[in-house]
Amino acid sequence: MRTEQLEYIATVTRLGSLRRAAEELRLSQPALSETVRNLERELGVDLLDRKRSGATMSAEGRELLPHIVRVLEAVDRLRAAAGEQHRISRMVRVGTVNAATVPLLVPVVRTFRAEHPVTQVEVVGAQQTEIQRALSEGAFDLGLVNHLEGDDLPAGMDSTRLLRGRPVVCMRPDSALASRSVVTVPELLAQPLVAMRSGYVMHRLVHRLLDGGAAISYSTDGAEMGKLMVAEGLGVTVLPDFSVVGDPLQRLGALTYRPLAGDVPQVLLMLQRRKADSVPQAAQDLHEVFVRRARELNCAA
Repeated sequence: MRTEQLEYIATVTRLGSLRRAAEELRLSQPALSETVRNLERELGVDLLDRKRSGATMSAEGRELLPHIVRVLEAVDRLRAAAGEQHRISRMVRVGTVNAATVPLLVPVVRTFRAEHPVTQVEVVGAQQTEIQRALSEGAFDLGLVNHLEGDDLPAGMDSTRLLRGRPVVCMRPDSALASRSVVTVPELLAQPLVAMRSGYVMHRLVHRLLDGGAAISYSTDGAEMGKLMVAEGLGVTVLPDFSVVGDPLQRLGALTYRPLAGDVPQVLLMLQRRKADSVPQAAQDLHEVFVRRARELNCAA
């Protein structure tokens, strides 16, 4: 039994005529009639009353019609669901705090695209609260967010720790701090400081370190702009080491970094997704690529 056979029967019933149904379906009347006969032989029921004046639905056919309609409606729902799944599988949306963008995210996206060449990856930079709201609303499939060690994880999210980072002072190689093996808080206070603006985990960490000290010269929206400002000589910034090691500016020698002295909370890079019964396969696959890449980075550290 084929779906189109049921569709043909439904059309004949709706139009009340085999001839009119053949015209609408753009089939020859003999071809439509033969298709219906094949279905009748399979079901063992005459679905049409055939007379010289034309063919109409039989009493048996009318009794079966509600079942035929339900089957066709189920097929429509299946097609709609498959179409939505296909649409979703062709795009995965990732929200990311900028501290995670280059060293981790770029290799992951490159690997994923090699494995899924027809799937688009959309990367959206945002603050942590925005990412988690978009995850809960289904606007993002995955989110990369920072947590200070000891922070509570949000309810309703599956959270996977990818990287554990030590806060470091990011600076130009010709900075006076580059001669230090570690940088103390007083030394940090003596420098023009490029800080993340309110809403970022690194903003909260820096203010905790400064303990009320007024050393912030600039604030910016995300680590990438912060690193560019440092490379241009505007000051120094504090970031987790996983945001600096392997960054193109660091590889080119435009940036270097030194650890902060003392007992400084570590920064955890978490991969989050909304808890759900059904997750698009492409999002699952990208999640696995993130975990693999993080494992490689952790082994290399």
